[in-house]
Amino acid sequence: MRLKFYETTPGEVVVEYAVPEQFQGYPGVVHGGVVAAILDEVTGRTQMGGYPPRFMFTARLNIRYRKNVPIGKPLKIIGRAGISRETTATATGQIFGPDGVLLAEAEAVLVNVPDAIVDNVNLEALGWKVDPD
Repeated sequence: MRLKFYETTPGEVVVEYAVPEQFQGYPGVVHGGVVAAILDEVTGRTQMGGYPPRFMFTARLNIRYRKNVPIGKPLKIIGRAGISRETTATATGQIFGPDGVLLAEAEAVLVNVPDAIVDNVNLEALGWKVDPD
């Protein structure tokens, strides 16, 4: 999806995105799996703002779909870091519609990606980065 994340404050990332039609489930509505993927991405990015960046994968993602997420409309997606421990962390993610209404939200439990994997992959080339605001 090529989302571009911006760190607005430590532990908070924001992305603005209009989901293209190819990701629709029902006419005019983003597929629920795509909504889940967006929330997964934004929660994982909340831990990447430090130095060195912390790369994590999702161990659990609980999603609440509140309203249909519209295709082609500007969305504001926010991720916030929660509790951070040595090998795990928590985070939340929210998707807001063009009118500011909360459309979907998630709580995530994240686990460190093993150093052996991080050391051998160019994660930034894969799109794993957070830009300063």
